[in-house]
Amino acid sequence: MATIIKEITIDAPAGAVWDAVADFGAVHRRFAPGFVTNVELVPGARMVTFGDGTVAKELFLGVDHETRRLAYSVRTERFEHHNADFQVDDLGGGRCTLTWTADVLPDEVAPFVADMMRQGLAVAKETLGRVPA
Repeated sequence: MATIIKEITIDAPAGAVWDAVADFGAVHRRFAPGFVTNVELVPGARMVTFGDGTVAKELFLGVDHETRRLAYSVRTERFEHHNADFQVDDLGGGRCTLTWTADVLPDEVAPFVADMMRQGLAVAKETLGRVPA
């Protein structure tokens, strides 16, 4: 199983970034607009439409507001297994880190997933960096 870990530093307070990350139905508005163009909430999951037209079902696995962690799993025919989470850590001084970790099978999909994560985080860094203190 391939594990992919991407981390960025954001010039915004951890609480404000977490508020956007934890808003499961607003990825297209608050987290990565343009990279994600639409989200439709369905029982226990969300249907995510990406900028390239790809649609994926993402099952909600859980959220821990105390540790600022949200976990989900993508369900498509492309993956035998997918599990991912976001975690926001406070750096103080109005800055934080956002870590996105994904475990995927088969290993051959890892470069695709890593590139999607890189693209999504680039948009998220720009978007969330505009969050007021």
